[in-house]
Amino acid sequence: MVRRPVAWIVAVLLFVEALGIAAVQWFLGVVVDRQDMSLAGLDPGMMSVSSKIGGIVFGLYFGFCGLVALLVALRDRAPAGLGRVLLISAAVVHALLGAFAWGLLGPAEFGYMVVVFALIVLLLMTYDGRPEPRDTVPDKPAPVPDSGITPGAAPTTP
Repeated sequence: MVRRPVAWIVAVLLFVEALGIAAVQWFLGVVVDRQDMSLAGLDPGMMSVSSKIGGIVFGLYFGFCGLVALLVALRDRAPAGLGRVLLISAAVVHALLGAFAWGLLGPAEFGYMVVVFALIVLLLMTYDGRPEPRDTVPDKPAPVPDSGITPGAAPTTP
């Protein structure tokens, strides 16, 4: 029974990432604002605000993904609809971030992203094709009551 622990771990990791990405982006916005830095003539105030908004948006995105994983852990049911789409998109985001992390940050960060990616995929795959409980699946079809009429021979045509 690996489904629930994996769902709990994914939920915790996504909530931590939501807080982390929001905090880092907010910090970068504050740094840009205080340093009055400009990139190719862009307005530093606009860069600061857009960094903060981006942090909030990505933080909410990872937070919603964590909420879906938390609901999966609590209910012990596969995610459906929008929740499944959110988890699939989170897996894709982590795969892409892992590819960028290898080139920009190093193998340790790449390993972290791959582990989170693998856990999300494991969460999605362990609930796929889950068999129904034994008492709801009939072993054999229900018997048809005998009407006392026997079928005759099938008509033939010349």
